[in-house]
Amino acid sequence: MVMVLAGFTMMGQERVLPAPDKTAGLPLMEAFSQRRSVRDFSDRELSEQQLSNLLWAAMGQNRPDGKLTAPSCRNFQEIRLFVFDKKGVCEYIPSDNSLRRVVKGDYRNLVAGGQDFVNKAPLSLVMIADMTKFGNIDERAKMMAAVDAGIVSENISLACAGLGLATVPRATMKSTEILMLLKLPATHIAIMNNPVGFEKTSGK
Repeated sequence: MVMVLAGFTMMGQERVLPAPDKTAGLPLMEAFSQRRSVRDFSDRELSEQQLSNLLWAAMGQNRPDGKLTAPSCRNFQEIRLFVFDKKGVCEYIPSDNSLRRVVKGDYRNLVAGGQDFVNKAPLSLVMIADMTKFGNIDERAKMMAAVDAGIVSENISLACAGLGLATVPRATMKSTEILMLLKLPATHIAIMNNPVGFEKTSGK
């Protein structure tokens, strides 16, 4: 516990995660066969290693040139990935597989957007597009940002299927309130989210 807390620096409250275990989980085709949407979560927390594996699979850096596991339009890498849990909100930093604390407090209700099952998941991953990467915010750019967010969401879904986790891709959330909470300008768009945890089973 002390080591985890020490992992947060005073500057930006950054926490470096364990290196992703690239041998973890099911083979790809088996993960496809297991993929399904789950809306009934237990309160079991993810370990640091499970969180690292999940975030790296979602959009981690997988090459020395800075490119990611999730492709993006012209490699703009405009999708920013935020982790909402009971302790606060962190942004995932792919370049060093770390989390940077943005705000303290439990704001999972903003991601839930009135759907209470989301509040029961230990964490939610929110995809927000930085539209300045496109140079403008026309309809074509918005469409490509939505495509790129969908790719990250699918990575999350397949990673969960392969790693024994549960998730469901969603668009419902209090987008305006989330951008205000994170102090993000109007050039950002909250597009999708994935609550993540372990499926609740009968008797537990």
